[in-house]
Amino acid sequence: MKSCVSTAMSVAVVAAGLAFSSQSHATVFAAWQVAGVPFGDTLNARKYPSNTSQKQAAYPNGTVLQMTGRCTGGVNLLDIGRQPQWKQRQAIRYRWCEIWHDPAQNGHFVTGWVYGKYIAPY
Repeated sequence: MKSCVSTAMSVAVVAAGLAFSSQSHATVFAAWQVAGVPFGDTLNARKYPSNTSQKQAAYPNGTVLQMTGRCTGGVNLLDIGRQPQWKQRQAIRYRWCEIWHDPAQNGHFVTGWVYGKYIAPY
C-alpha cells in the first residue's frame, strides 16, 4: 500500500512539473507592409532568402504582411519594434525577412521570405 501511495505521489509531482514547465507555442507576428516597390511592379515572396529561390507569391505596395520577426543576419523585427521607423527600415534594408502567408489563398499558410528594402513598419 505504501508503495502505491508513493508511486501515485511521484506521478502527481512529475505531472505538475511538466504542466508548469512546458513553454507556450504561441507565435507573435509583426505587421509590416509592402512599400517602395516601383510603379507597376510587385514584391516577390520566396521560399528561401534568395532572389534565385522559388517564387511563392507577389504583393503590391500597401499589402500588409504578417512577419514572423526573423530576418537574416540575426535581426529580429520584434526587438527593433520600438525604434523610429526610419531606423527599423535601415536595420533590415539589405536583409531577407520571413513572412507567414497563404500564397495559394486556400487556407494553407507557409513561411516565405521578402527582401527588406521593400517593406516598412505598418
